[in-house]
This record gives sequence, C-alpha cells and structure tokens, in this order.
Amino acid sequence: MEQARIGIIGGSGLYELEGMSHVKEVRISTPFGDPSDAIKLGDIEGVRSAFLPRHGVGHRFSPSELPSKANIYALKSLGVEYIIAISTVGSLKEKIKPMDIVIPNQIIDRTFLRPDTFFGNGIVGHVAFADPYCPLLSDVLYDAVHKTGTRVHDGGTCIVMEGPQFSTRAESELYRSWGADVILMTALPEAKLAREAEICYGMMAIVTDYDCWNEVSETVSVEMVISNLKKSIVVAKKALRHAIINLPVKRDCICGHALENAIITDPQVIPSEVKKNLSMIIGKYIK
Repeated sequence: MEQARIGIIGGSGLYELEGMSHVKEVRISTPFGDPSDAIKLGDIEGVRSAFLPRHGVGHRFSPSELPSKANIYALKSLGVEYIIAISTVGSLKEKIKPMDIVIPNQIIDRTFLRPDTFFGNGIVGHVAFADPYCPLLSDVLYDAVHKTGTRVHDGGTCIVMEGPQFSTRAESELYRSWGADVILMTALPEAKLAREAEICYGMMAIVTDYDCWNEVSETVSVEMVISNLKKSIVVAKKALRHAIINLPVKRDCICGHALENAIITDPQVIPSEVKKNLSMIIGKYIK
C-alpha cells in the first residue's frame, strides 16, 4: 500500500484540502470498521500526506459516533508518523479571542461514551499520557501559525466534552474555575489512540467563539462556529504547509516508542485473533 508520513485530520468545516498534487483516493478497511471517509493521499510541498475528514464529507458523524479507532488504525497502516489535527474550539478565557489559534498541550477528559483504547479482549497496555500532545510536533505547529501573522497561543488546556449539545453556563463556569483554556468535542479518543499507535499527535485549535460563560458575546451556535471557521481556514491551510516542510525526519519524543514498556500481558496468553488485529500496532514488540 502507498505510504504517507503526515496525516491530517480535518474537523468541522474542513472536508477537503485543496492544493494537494498527485492525489489518490484510498478506502481502507480495518479490524475496527471503516474510517470516517476515504483518505486522500497527495503531495503537499513535496511531502506525501494523507488527509481524512474527521466527520466524513458532508459532516455525517457526531463527535460520539466517530470511528476513531478505525481512523487512527487506517493512518497507521499508511505509515503515518505525525498527525496534525484541526479542530474548532470555544474559548474559556477572555484573552483567547475568536479567530485566534491555540496549540494545546493538555487535556481534561469529560467524555464517557467512546471506546478509547486499542487494548482489551485479552491484552492489557498502559501508555504514558502525561503530555497528551507531542511537544515536538506542537512546537512546529506554533512556529508555523506564527509565520502566518495570526494570533497564536503556545500551550493551553482543552476540555473535551461528550456533546453533541454545547455546555450549560454552569458547566462552562466550572471548566473556567479549573483553569481550562478552550473546549471542544473531539481530540479524544484521537490523542489516546494515536499515542497507543506510536504516532505523534498535535492540534491546531481554531477558536470560533467564546463558550456560553461570556454572556456579553453572542450565544454560541453552529452558524457562528462555521462562519468564523471559514474565515480562519485559509490561515490553517497556510500553516499546514509551513509545518509539513519543517517536521524533523527523526522523532526525538516519547511518541515513537510509547508501547515499549506499556504492554504487561504475557504474549503467550494473548488470543491469536487479537494479535492479528493489532499487529499493525504491537507487531514490533509482540509477534
């Protein structure tokens, strides 16, 4: 199968990535079902990349329904080492304004309906997740957005809520009291699964609104989110190009060997079917 080193997951409003050359569309079946949509392989600044619309073209999957295990597995099967995720977020702080971009470095998990690990069914693995976003990739993304002249925030804590409803005012104020910076409905389980798959994961979080804590601003709505996203997407695409050509060949981060000491199950008792299904992920440690 054709390979790509860079994976790009497009969020709400980003279902196509114009400007790719030598484009080829591939549909990949995985042991965890089909990904959100076909994956487009193409060259960006001469670098072979894979683009996957997170919600499917036409926005068919809600955050809770996303086939995240299939998405990450499919990108892994293409040889992807870096995933750049693009997501829309609401701001929980006055200083983080709509149209800004945040490169987050922390996550608080408020999801409860989503399968969030490749492990189970006879194999147990515990990966380190203290730093959920790859610091190496995040630095590259920050520099890339900065070059576009857009206001960009280096670091920040994401609340990942279940959705699909937006927050209540009480919830929004609670998250602010925790010191969180932005809120969104994706990022998890993507980041957890990417770490288990030993893929670097970083995010460009596009701020589309103040969450409902800010009663002075307009109440958050889908129309507002999409309107502000459309204005910011040009910047995100420019930043992508800067980032892709500046990613290091060698990965000096924890991501590339996250499973090295994480699998604690005796290989002799792991069911053969599980080994087969996870061979793409655990194969270099367990045969």
